[in-house]
Amino acid sequence: MSIIYRKSAKGVAEIETRAHRLPPRLRSALIIIDGRRSVSELKPLILAQADETLASLLEQGFIEAASGQKVTPTVTATPTPAPAPAARPATGDFETRRREVVRRLTDLVGPIGEALAMRMERTRNADELRPLLAVALQVIANTRGRQAAAEFEARFSER
Repeated sequence: MSIIYRKSAKGVAEIETRAHRLPPRLRSALIIIDGRRSVSELKPLILAQADETLASLLEQGFIEAASGQKVTPTVTATPTPAPAPAARPATGDFETRRREVVRRLTDLVGPIGEALAMRMERTRNADELRPLLAVALQVIANTRGRQAAAEFEARFSER
């Protein structure tokens, strides 16, 4: 079984602040690492030098094994399953909703959606996010099909 990586605290901070100024290749890979996909599932989504990219993120402390064990890029460990994703918050908290939208977009389309995901991360309120959701629906429909777009819309449409 393949290792499952998740973002470390440093990785989450990098996504939010860009403090370490990761190169685009590493940032794209960091965005799609979610604590659920195994290395074998991530490799096709990381378009260039997947092994080297994951090794670099691990060595720099941006990712860690989901089980919490220390893992080097050459060591294989048995991962523990990641917790199930949380349901949509009832409070309508914008920050949480925006993170969920960005995560789901990157889960569905990978690095193709990086520019859109970064624009979404910069939004400050629902009014700024709304037109980007429409763009996300188009991107998802074009890359994953109408069914995936419909599911995305059902989950993140405003009620």
